[in-house]
Amino acid sequence: MRLVRRSLLVLAGLGLVVCVVAAHYYYQGFYKWKHNTSKAFDSHGLKKAETDRLSQKAAGLKTFLSLSHKSYNGNIAFLIDMHLPSGKNRFFVYDLDKDSVLLSGLVAHGCGSQSFSISPVFSNIDGSSCSALGRYRIGNPYKGQFGRSYLLHGLDTSNDHALERHIVLHSYSCVPDGETDPYPICNSRGCPMVSPAFLTRLQPIIDASKKPVLLWIFD
Repeated sequence: MRLVRRSLLVLAGLGLVVCVVAAHYYYQGFYKWKHNTSKAFDSHGLKKAETDRLSQKAAGLKTFLSLSHKSYNGNIAFLIDMHLPSGKNRFFVYDLDKDSVLLSGLVAHGCGSQSFSISPVFSNIDGSSCSALGRYRIGNPYKGQFGRSYLLHGLDTSNDHALERHIVLHSYSCVPDGETDPYPICNSRGCPMVSPAFLTRLQPIIDASKKPVLLWIFD
């Protein structure tokens, strides 16, 4: 009887050891899979398809920069993906050298002809209150109605009226610091409008750059 009881205890002990080892390797494998998946498919909360879009736009911007005779900052660019909802971070500070996102934040789009528009409508017409797609050169800072702001010079036919439309990069308190998706944020009158806190993070990047930084609004 003692021998049977001792054998059962030994078997139970071995079973416990097997379970612990199996659980350890299962957890390690699951953790590594989850970690690697997260690392490969998530950057600043973006899905793989969204990071792919950013990479493709960055590649196009690099081609543009290669033809611009080094007129602009070739290391850092600002990318705004209007395909994303306004409650998600869609303003990206992009490292062109490392193909990576350095900062991300919310940005408002224009209200257009409505008092409020959930989705952006694009136009280059003065008085339309719409956002305009295209590449911009970030110009000189100035102190305006919304505090420190930056002039935007449209470089494409889709946004070349930016100066006369008074389309500038500025902040406003209605833009939150954190994501609100699925709820949208406030609208602008066509300007890429960010939160005051996010502008303070963009300011040193713009001001320290020896060459103008490019901003690209795309959909």
